[in-house]
Amino acid sequence: MDLKIQMQRARATSFASYTGNLGLLLLWHILHLLVRLWYFLLWMVCVLESYLISGGILKKYKALNVGKLRYLAIVVESEEAYETSKVIELLQWLEAIGVKRVCLYDTEGVLKKSKEVILTKLKNAVVYEDGYQDESLVDQIRMSVEFCSFSDGKEAITKAANLLFVKYLKLATLPGDHEEKIFTEPHMDDALKAIGGRGPDPDLLLVYGPARCHLGFPAWRMRYTEIVHMGQLMHMRYGSLIKAIYRFTTVRQNYGK
Repeated sequence: MDLKIQMQRARATSFASYTGNLGLLLLWHILHLLVRLWYFLLWMVCVLESYLISGGILKKYKALNVGKLRYLAIVVESEEAYETSKVIELLQWLEAIGVKRVCLYDTEGVLKKSKEVILTKLKNAVVYEDGYQDESLVDQIRMSVEFCSFSDGKEAITKAANLLFVKYLKLATLPGDHEEKIFTEPHMDDALKAIGGRGPDPDLLLVYGPARCHLGFPAWRMRYTEIVHMGQLMHMRYGSLIKAIYRFTTVRQNYGK
């Protein structure tokens, strides 16, 4: 009799446990569905807004003060960087908007290999290091494009560190007492400038790709940079680009000292 009661209790416990697990699983699927539905609705709203901006229906986006965007960085995930036609289309949009200086970055340097192809499709565009530092050329050149990759930043840091090492090694050989040298950010910044690895800081950095990160873009060039994830390159939209630039130009920026 006791054995029968114990078996009934065990079955009841097993059934309750199974029902509880099934309920939790069902709850998880419901929450997952609600989250997916919410993000789908947000995506639909963004797509609709993008088309309204592109069509000129939302009037406020026409008042675009591009002059506040002095330097724009575009970070593209390396696999998507092979879509050269998409990159060219994106640059043509920026050229039409009036953006003067653009930095194209991908981790593996795919865009650097396609530099000639990209530049031939743009009107009056030059590579940044080929002379756009001269401000007198601003009116003649519609856009300057800088091409960089992860290896550029790695090489720059290595050269800057070696420069600092040689500099303080020479000081250590001089007679007299020497205090311990501690490398700070200003020291590294000066070293990067000395070797030519200290490019301009982008005001705005747009990331195209599945990852929501800067994908190795040189950290010393992002001290005051606004970063916006734009989604995948193959799904890029002109209205979303306008919106990102517009939001940057309308935000008040306070730089600390």
